[in-house]
Amino acid sequence: MTKSVLIEKIAEKLEGLSKRQTEVIIETIFESIKESLANGGKVEVRGFGNFRLRNRKARKARNPKTGEAVDVPPKKVPYFKVGKDLREMVNRDL
Repeated sequence: MTKSVLIEKIAEKLEGLSKRQTEVIIETIFESIKESLANGGKVEVRGFGNFRLRNRKARKARNPKTGEAVDVPPKKVPYFKVGKDLREMVNRDL
């Protein structure tokens, strides 16, 4: 599902909101998640999951084209941990 499809679905469910108003809401949600992570925080949506940061250590890697060793600096990467309700819903038919 793309963001535009998500906006359409939400706008259909909430008949009082236009697609433009729904788009502003969705953009605000995503921007809030990004800002929280950028500031070192986390975002917890009960029943859905948690957005957090993970620290990656510095490491040695290889350039696949030249085979040359390259130093990769430490960095933080966004991570999503699925919530119990969503995990159970996805695995319901297994």
